[in-house]
Amino acid sequence: MRVSKRASGALAVGAAFALVASGCSSGDKSGGGSGASADGAIVIDGGQPENPLVPANTTETQGGKILDWLFTGLVEYPNNGGAPQNALAESIDTTDSKVFKIKIKPNTKFHDGSTVKAENFVKAWNWAAYGPSGAQNASFFADIQGFNDVYTEDPDGPDGPKKAPEPKAKEMSGLKVVDETTFEVTLAAPTAVFPTKLGYSAFMPLPDVFFTQTPAEFGKKPVGNGPAKFVSWQDDVEIKLTRFDDYSLRDKMHIKDVTVKLYQDDTAAYNDLVSGNLDFQQQVPVSSLAGDKWKTDLGDRAITSTTPSTGIIAFPIYDKRFQNPKLRAAISHAINRQEITDKIFFGNRKPADSWANPLTPGAAPNNCTACVFDVAKAKQLLTEAGGFQGKLTLSYNADASHKEWMEAVAQQIKTNLGIDAVATGVPTFAVFRANINAHKMTGAYRAGWQQDYPDVENWVNPLYVTGGSSNDGQYSNPKVDALAKEASSAPSIDESHKKFAEAVKIIDEDVPSMPIYFGGQQSGRSDKIKKMELNNVGELDITSVEL
Repeated sequence: MRVSKRASGALAVGAAFALVASGCSSGDKSGGGSGASADGAIVIDGGQPENPLVPANTTETQGGKILDWLFTGLVEYPNNGGAPQNALAESIDTTDSKVFKIKIKPNTKFHDGSTVKAENFVKAWNWAAYGPSGAQNASFFADIQGFNDVYTEDPDGPDGPKKAPEPKAKEMSGLKVVDETTFEVTLAAPTAVFPTKLGYSAFMPLPDVFFTQTPAEFGKKPVGNGPAKFVSWQDDVEIKLTRFDDYSLRDKMHIKDVTVKLYQDDTAAYNDLVSGNLDFQQQVPVSSLAGDKWKTDLGDRAITSTTPSTGIIAFPIYDKRFQNPKLRAAISHAINRQEITDKIFFGNRKPADSWANPLTPGAAPNNCTACVFDVAKAKQLLTEAGGFQGKLTLSYNADASHKEWMEAVAQQIKTNLGIDAVATGVPTFAVFRANINAHKMTGAYRAGWQQDYPDVENWVNPLYVTGGSSNDGQYSNPKVDALAKEASSAPSIDESHKKFAEAVKIIDEDVPSMPIYFGGQQSGRSDKIKKMELNNVGELDITSVEL
């Protein structure tokens, strides 16, 4: 699951969703307010990223939010949830939604002092799409003409003896550098949503130095072009960033230094927040929600927001025990989502009733029939599926507050279906994600989705299309693939959304995963922070912080 960004100049793309944030102030981004410090430092909470910090190889939030501070892309997403707007792009022009002429703002810099040029985008996108690069986000470039020539599938997965065929080409035919500040993108078919996607970190430019070393070497000391510059990374301890003083776009940082403290326990982070040793925690632990304890503890430092995110439990469909859709549907119908949100989250989440979060453009509410709590139907489907033998594990990362709700889900499955279900914690998010990406899960597991860009396409293609970048359970249905392809290449947004709705109906029949709750976020800040904003997915916009 991934992230999004900030905002500046205009881009004509119709899309909007709501972010409601109380306890945050909007300040003039061009300079500090009266009495605000021009420098200073903050410490904020985070977790160990799954991989070295390479934009096209990061699909999770811990690494993703760091990348969003280190890089600036062509497009940004306003903090208030408004339509995407140009950032590094000076213009994105098209007459047919198939050929796009993209002109970037001149003389912007990477952190090593080199100039950001059109070729830095073209080379980065070609590297990401090229199958042997192994980038997890390669599928995001599937719209571009020639993608099928540079990307080939591994026929038996990463652990099998076979290898993916050698691609026909190393570069996509649909990318062409016109001059230092202009490049042309030709898509395989007209795709109205394409400009909306360009703020996602997979589409960031890469400096020339990236191509002189291994991706892992670069990712441990990344060189970006964003408002924050990388300083150091001590695994499982902290990542240090500092203001990039040569940043020339709108959202330059007011403060000087940011330390992202990599916690293994969100309660420890919360205790630091309450005591004033932490300046921002994105999500306070579930244990602090009871009786609104967090509000009592934090007072006017408490921040409530609503974000386009969904808590999910996924199935490893590559495991034969989970390949019957009736079994998956039975388990889903056995879960009382209302009870989970009321008793575990104390009303701070909403029961999920749709496959895409309804805050997202094109997402329809109430289209997850498998989300309906119905014990009789669950028992009937389990019988028709032939039952379930052995223990059903439901895994989660134990360094955040997932234990309570995952245990509650396991107990409901056990009570309502008689399945020996048990919630099992994995110590850290990084280890948890490594197991998921290696397709080593032997039971259901906690997942979640925080949209990368504001369109329902982002809730279908990465998650449920064969080979999607975050299709971790390896779900595959040719009908979904075909409809999603039609939707992605639709000439208008409305036509695209209609086709995605058809695809979602089939997804609902197959139940490849289980949406459980829609996100509500409870954050906290220190007294040290005078002004701040959350971005459109609830993460701290460090360019807004004033002390």
